Amino acid sequence: MQTSSPSVLRSLMQQYEIYPKKRWGQNFLIDGNILENIALSSGANPDLYTVEIGPGLGALTQLLAKKSRGVLAIDIDKSLERPLQQVLAPYHNVQLHFADILDVDLEAELVQRFDLAQVPEYVVCANIPYNITSPIIFQLLENCPHMQKATLMMQKEVAERIIAQPGSKDYGLLTLMTHYYADTRWLMKVSRNCFYPRPEVDSAVIQFTPLPQPRLQVQNEEVFKAFLRSAFQMRRKTILNSSSLFFQVNKTQAQQQLETIGIKPNQRPEELSLEQLAGLVNQFLGGRSNAVY
Repeated sequence: MQTSSPSVLRSLMQQYEIYPKKRWGQNFLIDGNILENIALSSGANPDLYTVEIGPGLGALTQLLAKKSRGVLAIDIDKSLERPLQQVLAPYHNVQLHFADILDVDLEAELVQRFDLAQVPEYVVCANIPYNITSPIIFQLLENCPHMQKATLMMQKEVAERIIAQPGSKDYGLLTLMTHYYADTRWLMKVSRNCFYPRPEVDSAVIQFTPLPQPRLQVQNEEVFKAFLRSAFQMRRKTILNSSSLFFQVNKTQAQQQLETIGIKPNQRPEELSLEQLAGLVNQFLGGRSNAVY
């Protein structure tokens, strides 16, 4: 049963009396070519397990099951269990788990569901809800050390923020933190016309390849992240004002610290690269090692 077919999808929904739920961002992808491209690009292969977040009615799950050693499909909507069991009945390497993805320890769940002695290497593939895109991305990048790749479909505007360059309007905290943890690659744009029901925005697919270690070293990662959050919440302020306020030093001292590392005091946070911002934090911490933030 190919649930990428609109007629099959509607028939299945009618049979099980289910409907797309806005609160969970349920828009089912019904373009077979795009589904094939996502599965092909995901890195799924017979040596790896795949975690799928948001299987919907199983259109992508079917393709991933054909390529993977095993698929752990996680969805918050328990009402999808019966239709998914019907659609995925031919695939004996799929395990369904109904829970909020933000509450799931993916690696522990893989071990338990497939009765493994240790955490395997795996890839993640997902059409993630727009309202929790950032939390899911950071959960994957911060808490999934055995993940090899994550191929994620998301709102196009969010994808543009992830791959943005310094100085652009889209460049910000999400850009910097994903770059800190991973290499990112734009795979494809997905028109809103490829979904049922049709959402109000277009989507895009981004692939993350986690780095073995964060891209650069900082003296204190907690302070580094806190400074980035603070600076980009006040992105209209100059980096001089942001630094002076955050590190609790007067502007003369802050200007001296910035000029030491070649940053102009009147620059805005969005004009600075990840490396420059890390150097800034290291510079200020070097002079205030006893500071508490």
